[in-house]
Amino acid sequence: MTPGRLRRMRLAGFLRKEALQIRRDPSSIALALVMPIVLLFLFGYGVSLDAENVPVAIVMEHPSPQAREVAARLELSPNFAPEFTTSMEEARHWLEIRRVDAILRMAADFSADPGAGGNAAVQVILHGTDANRARLIQGYLRGVLQKWIEVRRARGEPAAVLPVEIASRIWFNEGASSRNFLVPGLITLIMTLIGTLLTALVVAREWERGTMEAILVTPLRRLELMLGKILPYYVLGMGGMALSVGVGVTLFGVPFRGSWVLLVALASIFLLASLGFGLMVSAATRIQFVAAQISIVAGYLPALMLSGLIFDLESPPRAIQILSYLVPARYFVDISHTLFMAGNVWEVLLPNAAALAAMAAVFLTLAYRRITKRLES
Repeated sequence: MTPGRLRRMRLAGFLRKEALQIRRDPSSIALALVMPIVLLFLFGYGVSLDAENVPVAIVMEHPSPQAREVAARLELSPNFAPEFTTSMEEARHWLEIRRVDAILRMAADFSADPGAGGNAAVQVILHGTDANRARLIQGYLRGVLQKWIEVRRARGEPAAVLPVEIASRIWFNEGASSRNFLVPGLITLIMTLIGTLLTALVVAREWERGTMEAILVTPLRRLELMLGKILPYYVLGMGGMALSVGVGVTLFGVPFRGSWVLLVALASIFLLASLGFGLMVSAATRIQFVAAQISIVAGYLPALMLSGLIFDLESPPRAIQILSYLVPARYFVDISHTLFMAGNVWEVLLPNAAALAAMAAVFLTLAYRRITKRLES
């Protein structure tokens, strides 16, 4: 039997099975109702293109009245959540570990009289891994400072003669290229697709084709059965990751400043978490269509929308932010962005790796418990 004919036979059998399954399996109808609700929830509450409560470090080398006035405007703005320090080194550390997304530094001569030839120096440093977010924050900061200048002009103060000069610098993504932000994140989505969607079908496919009964009478143990299902997709997932990284670095010119060994090790942990989730779904449902839909709704869509790759996670409601911590892709997006554009920043890598390891252990344990050597669930 040729592969083409075999595929056609499987498709015909699958279509016939689905037509019968929709009528007798309530879970198919539930998915048809639950999935639109989940999508509406994600799009209605989880997606926001506005940057709100952006953490900004304010460095005041001399707390003059003018500097305090600018800081007060940032505090009153809904776009910013300022954190104050007098140390530029501390602010740089906050920026490196992503505690803040920008630094606004007002030098000691900020209070100099512009009308007398003095300088009102302001330095803005942005975390540029997300180029679009960096541009947005830069625009917001310019708006706050421009408003402060206009108020001074209205009061007849020296800013009307010599406005504040802003000196901006972007770290980690000097060219402010969104490609440098998207390509590392897309690796996460590719690995999620391979690890979750494909693995979600492996056990269910055996039950649907009737071949699981033959496997049950073999001497294979549950652990051996589980490893036999996971290892091929682990190799496939790591191959897809290697190909994506190679294309991103060579073809798109995305910088890679971290350790290749760390990338492979942490990608392996993330892939094991995805494989464990997909295998758990597959073993629990035993139906390919249901397993695929669950893996898309509970695995791939959250990775796309709640990982921080497409949409900023600082802006949605608090409930959505808490929900995003249950998504493994959120942690690996942070890892990939850090390794590619910032390097081996352990304060970012270690907590995310620990979270992924915990999720991998939970999902693999649940998958092992769901895989059974009996005909009954």
